[in-house]
Amino acid sequence: MQKVITDDLDTLLEIFPSHIRQPLCQQADLSELLEVILDLGRPPEARFPRREVVLSPREIDETDIDYVVARIGSFGDDNRAGIERTLHRISAIRNREKRIVGLTCRVGRAVFGTIKMIQDLVESGKSVMLLGRPGVGKTTMLREVARVLADDLDKRVIIVDTSNEIAGDGDIPHPAIGHARRMQVATPTLQHAVMIEAVENHMPEVIVIDEIGTELEARAARTIAERGVQLVGTAHGNTLENLIMNPTLSDLVGGIQSVTLGDEEARRRRTQKSILERMAPPTFSIVVEIQERDRVAIHSEVSEAVDAILRGLLTETETRWLDADGEVKVEKPVTARKKTKEPPPAERDRQRIYIFGVNRARLEQVAREMNLSLDIVSSLKDANLFVTSKNYYQRKPQKVRDAEMAELPVYVLKSNTPPQLRQFLHNIYPAVSPDKEDYFRTALGEAEVAVEQAREGGVVELSPQSAYIRRLQHLIAERNALSSQSVGRGTERRVTIYKG
Repeated sequence: MQKVITDDLDTLLEIFPSHIRQPLCQQADLSELLEVILDLGRPPEARFPRREVVLSPREIDETDIDYVVARIGSFGDDNRAGIERTLHRISAIRNREKRIVGLTCRVGRAVFGTIKMIQDLVESGKSVMLLGRPGVGKTTMLREVARVLADDLDKRVIIVDTSNEIAGDGDIPHPAIGHARRMQVATPTLQHAVMIEAVENHMPEVIVIDEIGTELEARAARTIAERGVQLVGTAHGNTLENLIMNPTLSDLVGGIQSVTLGDEEARRRRTQKSILERMAPPTFSIVVEIQERDRVAIHSEVSEAVDAILRGLLTETETRWLDADGEVKVEKPVTARKKTKEPPPAERDRQRIYIFGVNRARLEQVAREMNLSLDIVSSLKDANLFVTSKNYYQRKPQKVRDAEMAELPVYVLKSNTPPQLRQFLHNIYPAVSPDKEDYFRTALGEAEVAVEQAREGGVVELSPQSAYIRRLQHLIAERNALSSQSVGRGTERRVTIYKG
C-alpha cells in the first residue's frame, strides 16, 4: 500500500488572520508545512522540514492571538486545543497571569501506509511499544495501527486519547482511526484511570495509548497486559536503553533491581556482588525504535534485549526501511561475534585505531584518565582495528563497507558516552581491568565498599552519579540497614552512606 496523506490543511489556514494566511498560501512547499509559530511581539513564522520562513514583518499582537483562539476548541489542562474533526493541534504559552502570549499551531496529518514496516508485529497479537524523538511520526503510526487492527483484523480497539492527539478534536473522532472507538481523557493526570476504565467497561481486545509518561500509567499498562489485552503505545525516549535508564518507566520493560550475590556466585560469574537484573517479564514484548519516518529498529524479544543490555553486551536489532518504491527492506540482526571481533593476541599491545562516527576528543580524554596512549590513524590501510558507533554500523556507509572488505576487525560502540568508551578501552587493553567491569558494576561496587566502611561508624561519600545510579546505591544502603542521602547539585550530585 502506497502512502496516502490527508491533512485538512484548508481548515487550519482558516483560523489565521489574513496577513498570516495569505503569505502562507503563497509558499511553494505548503503541503509540507509542519507548524506555524505566533509569539506576542514577534513576526509570525512557518516551519517546514528543511527551512523556516518569516511570514510577515508585522509583529503579532493580542488581537491576532484572540483571532486564532476564537476559531479553535477550548484549551485543556495541558494547554492544548484542536479544531473539531481534524488532527491539528494548537498549543498555548501563557504568562504568569495565565494570559496566552504564544501559540504553536501544528499540522496534524493522517498518513495511510505508515505501518507497512511493522504490520506483521502489530498483527501478531503481542504488545508493541513505539519509541522515537518528537516529530518522528510515533502518533501518526499509532493512529494507523488502530485503524488496521479495527478495520482489517476486525478487532475491538479502544483508543485512550489524551489531548485528542490520536483521533482529533470534538466528540466525533477523525475517520483516520477507522472503526476503533475513542475514550477521551479530561486531563492528562487521569490517563491511567481511563486506561483501567477502558478494560473494565468496554471489553477491548486492543488498547492504544499515546505518551505513557508516569509511574501510574506504567502500572496501569502492566495491569492491562496481565488481563490478556494487547497494548500498542508510545513512551518518552528514543531507544530501549533510554527506557531502561528511566526509573519511572523501566517497569514497562520488566523493571530493574539491584541483586546481591553470594561470594561463590559472584566469583563464578566474575562480577561484583551487586549486579543489575530484570525484575519481571516486560509489559511490552516488542519495542520498535523509530529512527526516521521510513526506518525502524526492532527488538523482537524485549526480555532478552534488556538482559543483554544489563550485562553490558551489544543488543541485536532488526532494521527495516522503505526504499524509493515503497517496498520494505529488512536487515537481519548482526551477531555479537560479527559486531565485535577481538583482534589477535599479538596485536593487543599496540592497536592502530581508525575511528569513524566516534568522538575523538572524548575518546582521547578517557584514554588520558586511564593512563593510556592511543595510536589513532587517519588511513584504513594503516589500521588494525576499525571503531565505529552502533548508528553508523547499522546504516552501513561506505567507510564501514570498506573496513569489512579489508577484513579489519570492527568494534561497535553502543554510544559515544564515557562509560562506553571506557569499556571499549578495557576490552582492547585487558591489563587495565582484568575483570572488565562495566560502568554499572563499578558504581555499585563502590557502594558496597562504602557499606563496609559505614558500618564502622563513618560517613562515606561516593562518586557523582546519575539519578538512576544513585537510586540503586540508595537501595544497597537500605538493604544493609544503613542510611543514605544525595548531596550536591547538577553533575556533582552524589550519595553519602552512613550509620543511621
